Amino acid sequence: MPKITFMGAGSTIFAKNVLGDSMMTPALAEATIALYDIDAARLQESATMLKNINQNQGGKARIESYLGVENRKQALRGAQYVVNAIQVGGYDPCTITDFEIPKKYGLRQTIADTLGIGGIFRALRTIPVMLDFAHDMEAVCPDAWFLNYTNPMAMLTGAMLTMTPIRTVGLCHSVQACCKKLFADLDIPYDEQVQWNIAGINHQAWLLDVTRDGQDLYPLVKEKAAARSGKHDDMVRYEIMKRFGYYVTESSEHNSEYMPYFIKSKYPELIERFNIPLDEYPRRCVEQIDQWNRQRDALVHNKQLTHERSLEYASYIMEAMETNKPIKIGGNVLNHGLIPNLPTNAVVEVPCLVDKSGICPTFVGVLPEQCAAMNRTNINVQLLTLEAARTGRRDYVYQAALLDPHTAAELSIDDIIAMCDDLIAAHGDWLPKLR
Repeated sequence: MPKITFMGAGSTIFAKNVLGDSMMTPALAEATIALYDIDAARLQESATMLKNINQNQGGKARIESYLGVENRKQALRGAQYVVNAIQVGGYDPCTITDFEIPKKYGLRQTIADTLGIGGIFRALRTIPVMLDFAHDMEAVCPDAWFLNYTNPMAMLTGAMLTMTPIRTVGLCHSVQACCKKLFADLDIPYDEQVQWNIAGINHQAWLLDVTRDGQDLYPLVKEKAAARSGKHDDMVRYEIMKRFGYYVTESSEHNSEYMPYFIKSKYPELIERFNIPLDEYPRRCVEQIDQWNRQRDALVHNKQLTHERSLEYASYIMEAMETNKPIKIGGNVLNHGLIPNLPTNAVVEVPCLVDKSGICPTFVGVLPEQCAAMNRTNINVQLLTLEAARTGRRDYVYQAALLDPHTAAELSIDDIIAMCDDLIAAHGDWLPKLR
């Protein structure tokens, strides 16, 4: 039976989804599950919850807990699968810093965990920790698959794939949820006859085509989107589809800060027009903390706790590798020619086949040029952030920020550099030393 190590097991709800899914899967039900975290209380809560689920599923899995850096290598030892869900620096102080310092310069953000100033600094503080994971994995489980769920997805997955020998794939919720949610919002029936093709980069992959029984449904989608009235949560993505011709996978609040068109101090009316939730991620963090405090006991200490398998890719990937029954996923992998009009060294999100031989990305071909062009503006930031992490050079941090579409549209060169210096100083030891 396989060993599954979960890094960042204090993410209790997410651990319930991924590891609960594994317990519900016959090929994984008897796995050894190693929970790792640096927060003793959260680690214990997750362990208690998962043991309750396991007991109600017949007690087949073996659940172990490992606390602190000194026990990390033991948590990883012999693992076939390592699921990564860490957040370095947490909401307080690091997420607060990522929002408040840019705000002093007049730069507003919504989520700030994937691109932009927030994404750059989240990557810089997370990559060294993940490289430490990789070093330990080389010693105790060199053939394991690293399933990364942590943002910024493209940057962190790229770091693992270009700076370590560890077999890695980046996994996000946005691909499998994209078309079904779009159809629900537009009141278009969705069933298993609907087929779709999605590719691009994480959080900015494109719904390239969508059909039912061979009939192109894009004209209907665009017609219904154009006719939808009133304020709603997807106005940015509808505008992108209207102007660029294709629907993008990740939410409007995310994409509003990946582009230079929507959050503009010169045009504050755009915030209301496109229903853009500024400072959304800090609000979510506070709400999630409050919600967890309210539901902790009911979830953690519920002896009757059960679980239904979710749509998260992790258990399906592990099941396919264990049983050799293939599945298709949307995975984040190095490009290497899969999308010829994106850089070879970029991390792209493409359909991948999974079976006992591993994760096999598929060739997509050339994206519509306007879609590839938009992706490249995001890839520029990702690649320069990786160079900053790899070399420790401060000028690469500056250059990543200078090339960010939203940041560059709002601030001067001098202000961008000063803002980066302020962020570096405020983060202190959360960041590696930059020269």
